[in-house]
Amino acid sequence: QVTVVESGGGLVQAGGSLRLSCAASGNSGRITRIYGMAWYRQTPGNQRELVANAITGSSPDYAESVKGRFTISRDDNANTVTLQMNSLEPEDTAVYFCNVRGIVTTRRGQTDFGSWGPGIQVTVSS
Repeated sequence: QVTVVESGGGLVQAGGSLRLSCAASGNSGRITRIYGMAWYRQTPGNQRELVANAITGSSPDYAESVKGRFTISRDDNANTVTLQMNSLEPEDTAVYFCNVRGIVTTRRGQTDFGSWGPGIQVTVSS
């Protein structure tokens, strides 16, 4: 029902910055409400971990390891979310995933959705 796509990953040296973007779009309907938009990351052999979470009506939450370095921003008019990553460290190397939760409206009515993007690689060299 909803397609989520990430962009902006790549290779950067330690201490550098990257900006990830994520866009959500309805396939057979229109996104009419967003509950939250979040970024997760995953490294080989490990579980996906929450990096930053922007819930409607609440202040953003961040993993302790990225506080003060990463900033999540939402544009609800465009159904997009960005993750500004500064002072990157080799430990930030991972595949980053965008997750969007909300309501999509079709001709049949309203339906809750939770959708993931395919993920995007971020590599920080030392």
